[in-house]
Amino acid sequence: MPILDFVFFDAGGGHRAAATALKQVLETEPRGMTPRLVHLQDILAPVDVFKKVLRIDLQEIYNQMLRRGWTLGSEQGLRFMQAVIRLYHGSEVRLMREWWEFRSGVDKPDAVVSVVPNFNRAIYDGLQLAAHGTPYVTILTDLADFPPAFWIERQQQWLICGTERARQQALDMGHPAGRVFLTSGMILNPRFYQSLEIDVASERAAVGLDPHLPTGLVMFGGYGAGVMDDILCRLDRSGLDVQLILIAGKNESLRSRLSSRRTRIRTHVVGFTTEVPRWMRMADFFVGKPGPGSLSEAVHMGLPAITVRNAWTLPQERYNADWLRERNLGLVIDSFRRIDTAVRQLLDGNRLAEMRQAAASVKNRAIFEIPEILAGILQA
Repeated sequence: MPILDFVFFDAGGGHRAAATALKQVLETEPRGMTPRLVHLQDILAPVDVFKKVLRIDLQEIYNQMLRRGWTLGSEQGLRFMQAVIRLYHGSEVRLMREWWEFRSGVDKPDAVVSVVPNFNRAIYDGLQLAAHGTPYVTILTDLADFPPAFWIERQQQWLICGTERARQQALDMGHPAGRVFLTSGMILNPRFYQSLEIDVASERAAVGLDPHLPTGLVMFGGYGAGVMDDILCRLDRSGLDVQLILIAGKNESLRSRLSSRRTRIRTHVVGFTTEVPRWMRMADFFVGKPGPGSLSEAVHMGLPAITVRNAWTLPQERYNADWLRERNLGLVIDSFRRIDTAVRQLLDGNRLAEMRQAAASVKNRAIFEIPEILAGILQA
């Protein structure tokens, strides 16, 4: 059976999640492809200058930055990081070549699929030195590229894009149309496609919520964010008849703080959970950061989203807010300090119903489209 190596890292949760989701689907596909996961950080650890100096690896620096909200000036930080990556390019290529030579001596991959940005030139160069001609595919897990040298490189490869914007960026860079594929959206976990018939009113009542009040789901990644506390307080003071499901993830301190709040509005606080689709099914709208994964999950579950676009927004996520607004899939504000105004606007008249209808019209089947694309590449 053809072997596909999926290259990921843990800078943010979306890259591992995408690779794992594809692996799950491919393992149940009748096409007979064998997926393997390759952790890029393990290979490039010897040239991680950040770990040598700060005793913490690059991906963990990025994750700590996200958890603490230290994203002001992140574009300058990204360009600095890219300069360091370019500085060590030769060493990165050597390590990647050695890895692919070892891999080829055991079970040579029939194709390599990257779901990571910034390192695609080094991964590709090392692969071609070790196993020339091996197909190389980059799957963008962002709605758009943030050039230069973020997702799309000038090299002989295939690109899989989740939006027309990203596809056009690849074509504008000179990639042949036959090597650029468009899917219907971002990669979502297969759980989001499982049948989930629940009695929303009963499920809400079971966790102490009003069965019939407008319900928002507030989620900021796997570790939550301190701004969730502020969002709760502002909506509590707003006088709005709403209630909230707050997902704090693995952040026990945040979960405890949110749970102990005495508020006018009803709330239900959730820690780490693998049942995000169920909680989304119980909600009417979503509040969170403009990450490609969380926005795509919310829209897939029929939830209009309220998010932000400001100086703290990661540069590669700025387009996500524009994408949301242009398609009438939610509201974009400049700060969550205006969350009460945004929720009031969303609940005014028929706006919530109109946006829910717009979300329901988005049919994202990317997780099932990509295996067919990969099979075609292997046959090319």
